[in-house]
Amino acid sequence: MKRVITYGTFDLLHYGHINLLRRAKAQGDYLIVALSTDEFNWKEKQKRCYFSYEERKMLLESIRYVDLVIPESKWEQKRTDIHEYHVDTFVMGDDWEGKFDFLEEEGAEVIYLPRTPEISSTQIKSDLKNKTASARKDIS
Repeated sequence: MKRVITYGTFDLLHYGHINLLRRAKAQGDYLIVALSTDEFNWKEKQKRCYFSYEERKMLLESIRYVDLVIPESKWEQKRTDIHEYHVDTFVMGDDWEGKFDFLEEEGAEVIYLPRTPEISSTQIKSDLKNKTASARKDIS
């Protein structure tokens, strides 16, 4: 069985996330998603999530491409996850191109998949903020 792993926050789940998970699963037989914990997101990424870790985990577990969701609590765990979960392939979006090539030393193939260009969680948050601001002006 070929095992694949990917990492992310997966907040405000959208079709770009689903595309990434579908294409990651296509790289093997079993897809593991390391989901950033709320603490990790805040301390290391300065990100505050709309959905809690448990809510994001539940959403990911309901996607047919995802076989296992594990917590991501520190940057350094990627090396140990490769061994602990017997991972063959490490997959990330191409905005991380080159950043995880060192995992090939751990025996994993590293693949960077193109992002879905017209969608991102950051864009959704920005659009919602702008729509809210615009709606407030219309009310005034």
